[in-house]
Amino acid sequence: MKLRDLLVCGFCLAAGVLFATAAAADRRVALVIGNSTYKNASSLPNTINDSTAIAGLFKSVGFEVVISRADLGVVDFKRAVREFLLTAENADIAVVYYAGHGVEIDGTNYLVPVDAKLGRDYDVEDEAVALDRIIWALQSVKRLRLILLDACRDNPFPGKIRSAGIRSTMKGGLAKIEDVSADTLVAYAAKAGSVSYDGDGGNSPYATALIKHLAEPGLDIRIALGRVRDEVIGMTGGRQEPFIYGSLGGATIPLVPAPAAKKIEPAPAPPAAVAKLEPPTVVRASPPAGPPPSNAVGNSAPSPPAQALAKVEPAKPLPPTPTPPPALAAADPALACNRDEQRLARLRSDPSRDAIASFQRELSCVRLKAQVQRLFESIATTEPPRQPAPAVDSAPKVTPTQQAQAQPVPAEDPCARDAERLARLRTDPSVDAITRFERELGCEHIRPQLRRLRESLGL
Repeated sequence: MKLRDLLVCGFCLAAGVLFATAAAADRRVALVIGNSTYKNASSLPNTINDSTAIAGLFKSVGFEVVISRADLGVVDFKRAVREFLLTAENADIAVVYYAGHGVEIDGTNYLVPVDAKLGRDYDVEDEAVALDRIIWALQSVKRLRLILLDACRDNPFPGKIRSAGIRSTMKGGLAKIEDVSADTLVAYAAKAGSVSYDGDGGNSPYATALIKHLAEPGLDIRIALGRVRDEVIGMTGGRQEPFIYGSLGGATIPLVPAPAAKKIEPAPAPPAAVAKLEPPTVVRASPPAGPPPSNAVGNSAPSPPAQALAKVEPAKPLPPTPTPPPALAAADPALACNRDEQRLARLRSDPSRDAIASFQRELSCVRLKAQVQRLFESIATTEPPRQPAPAVDSAPKVTPTQQAQAQPVPAEDPCARDAERLARLRTDPSVDAITRFERELGCEHIRPQLRRLRESLGL
């Protein structure tokens, strides 16, 4: 790689680390409220489950403060909002999630505490919490003010109420918001004028979709909420459509920062690459000092064994290991690693140099590079130790028949036996089998290959 390319890669990695570090330093806080047991309205079966699950989600992704409350009366409800105003002061990201009853009275949206009666229209200021009060409490938040309302259910106080001769109306669902301050999103479980559902499971459709998509690392909040909308529409057969009011700027704002970019270490140089630098070695027998002696039938001495003239070829160089495709790794690193782990397992059962070299060129999962490298090295072809050339002396020559009769029967070759055992072990490697083989190994010549096989399993 050229120096210019190295500098560019280094700059990109440094920028990624700095961005991830800055994102991780964001101060994130959340207020979660679930109202279920209403005294003067219908109870809601899933709101406590929903709020508990959402609070757990925020805690699991590293929010600094998560305040979780359940079944709040009007006094405690307003106190919780007031206390969260202080908690959220100068935070980078603040989220309020509310699951419970909500109503619209004359175009104003209210969240309903569990002890509200709402017998007359002017009771609402004393007995309910205006949505505007929560929006106002988040004004000091710097980057993102997010309010999630699973409160668009049927009207818990049906009918019409009167006050001082003025006819007021109370509707189911919530009214749309005309004016929302900058960097603020108000997300309804159902669009203005429609209602949301508790669902048949342990959580409402809206809460289920939020848990699935909201905290995906690096995903912009607008895209996350768009996926929530699509999920809810699919779950309810189009009867419930979430809606978002407000606007953000052009910067990407994830609720959970993307993971820090990892520095990609170059693969270690394989031993085979070193062999490429050495010239081929040719071993020849030393010529006899004098003329070859004659035997009884006048034949000259036999030529040196053919194996003494064999040429030891250097090992082929290992192909370079490429950098994994950045688009795939950035899109879904977990998916890429899962795919590569399955392919590596298949290669272990039937390894070959060409297949492993091809895999190295296409590898996307960085943490598997060392294992693939070791698997490659574990099947590198090496020549058995060379036998020394027989010394040439003036001893009387014998016929081939006499030589064969005098030759002892060779014992089993330990290197051939262990090489065959290693080949069988590659098809189904395990830690116990490799450990046992290492203890019983008789041919030290293949011990490096056995060690590479162990390392290819990530041990």
